[in-house]
Amino acid sequence: MLAPREILRSLVAAGVIGLVLTTVRADALERLEFQIPGASETVADAVRAASLVRAFGAEGRTDPQDLLAAARADYGRLLAALYAKGHYSAVIRIQIDGREAADIPVLDVPTAISRIVIAVDPGPPFRFNTARIDPLARRTELPEGFRAGQPAESGVIGDAVDISIRAWREVGHAKAVVAQEAVVADHGAALLDVDVRLAPGPRLRFGPLAVGGEARMRERRVEKIAGLPTGELFSETDLRRAEERLRRTGIFSTVTLREDDAVTAPDLLGVTATVVEQKPRRYSFGAEIASLDGVSLTGSWLHRNLLGGGERLKLEGSVTNIGSGVSGIDYALGVTLDRPATLTPDTTAGLLLAYERLDEIDYSSDTVEFGLALSHIFSEQLTARASLTYAYQSGTDPGGDFEFRNLSLPFGATWDRRDDARKPTRGFYLDATVMPFLGFETTGSGVRATFDGRAYRSLGEPGRFVVAVRAQGGAVIGPDLLDTPRDLLFFSGGGGTVRGQPYRSLGIPVTRDTGPEFLIGGPYFLAGSLELRAKLTDRIGIVGFVDAGSVGLDGFFDSSSDSHAGAGLGLRYDTGFGPIRLDVAAPISGSTGDGVQIYIGLGQAF
Repeated sequence: MLAPREILRSLVAAGVIGLVLTTVRADALERLEFQIPGASETVADAVRAASLVRAFGAEGRTDPQDLLAAARADYGRLLAALYAKGHYSAVIRIQIDGREAADIPVLDVPTAISRIVIAVDPGPPFRFNTARIDPLARRTELPEGFRAGQPAESGVIGDAVDISIRAWREVGHAKAVVAQEAVVADHGAALLDVDVRLAPGPRLRFGPLAVGGEARMRERRVEKIAGLPTGELFSETDLRRAEERLRRTGIFSTVTLREDDAVTAPDLLGVTATVVEQKPRRYSFGAEIASLDGVSLTGSWLHRNLLGGGERLKLEGSVTNIGSGVSGIDYALGVTLDRPATLTPDTTAGLLLAYERLDEIDYSSDTVEFGLALSHIFSEQLTARASLTYAYQSGTDPGGDFEFRNLSLPFGATWDRRDDARKPTRGFYLDATVMPFLGFETTGSGVRATFDGRAYRSLGEPGRFVVAVRAQGGAVIGPDLLDTPRDLLFFSGGGGTVRGQPYRSLGIPVTRDTGPEFLIGGPYFLAGSLELRAKLTDRIGIVGFVDAGSVGLDGFFDSSSDSHAGAGLGLRYDTGFGPIRLDVAAPISGSTGDGVQIYIGLGQAF
């Protein structure tokens, strides 16, 4: 039996040995070195980015077996990266502790790896000597880089072939393929000859659409929504457009349209739509907090496929100004029932019913709306809408009771060219609506018009610094101010218009009969915002902003118009599905408020 002292010595020795082994394993890869002499910075960066060994090292994966496998895979990965940059005479050596990785047997993995050297001689950059694809469909526009004398990057070749085949498919030749290809490198002259022969195949028309995978959705409605032009000339654009129509219903988690392998005589090509349906119901919830305006809560419930034909039933509700120091709590509830592919595959028809209770600073009102709406999608960027709506509003202000009834015909369009609607870094967004309305009894008649324009531009590295600009406005032309429904007039102030100013604080002071003066919205409104957004990390960003707004009685810039402005700083935290927004702002002009306002919400301000 060992004495206690001997047991203690054994334990200490075991601990030291374990610590040494742990240290060796943790520091198994002491050094990763890239040697790329004579390469441009772009080529060197491409080589490093393609290395799986480098990726493993960044992740802290130092197991010898993993590193050896990554090193062996890097030969092909680095070669592909060099081809993409036009280098076809590269020599690649990857040494693991002095041994070439390709020569190390898979069954003889080192117990530890301390140093990996990746040495790449990229060789000279190649240029195209011949760049030919034949035959080409009419109006085929090949990439500018695919021509004699240009850098012979492999990606350019692939793009040119893809464009050529798509051009044939666009004019009905759905079975166009590469029949023959010859790529010859002259290493002495650093030239590359590319000669690709295409086989366009026969000109085909769309055959019938078959549907697979549907469960609750009726097959006939899938065909109607897809809107595939059966019997017409095959087109890649029409095929992908049908696929997108099915996808944007929200009913399906995946949608795939694939043409049949065989042609049905004489020239019909059938298409099969394979779909996977999502759960029919969806819930959503949102919240926003402002120091003066209080808490705003929104929620919705959606049934994506109510009757089996893609009908969408949506219930929406909101409670706003909870805890507001200047007004009461507002409520809203809306019900919409939409049916896609009504009249045309790109037209959606809907019924809407909405109720709203407003308890504002100087008035309270109840509004009920009922209407029929149509929306049409011209493209992924351009949509149009129109509706016929009847609205009834009754309420009370310091001048007494009021009541409005009107029938309106709003129509508008949205043009969205942003790269990402949730966190745009470039592009623009334009929305405009014109709404003629006919008033009954004491309600005036006229036209209401609104616009909202936004533009985004990155400075330097894409997305790192973004300048965002917004301009919005509206006008009500025709009725007298007090004969205009309250919800058609405009206020300024708050998170949606001018941060730093109290919510709906800028309007038009009026009196009715012999009552006291009170504030209502104005018929003319303009507002603008400027933001500079900067990313500090992948998830954290800061924003500086300035907002300004004005409300007028007889025009945008008449003597009776009034204006105010606010400015502040914001913090953004990207959650993956949208940034959490924290803005702190204060007035910089105007007399409608003072002090600091705080806004918390989900998503960018615009």
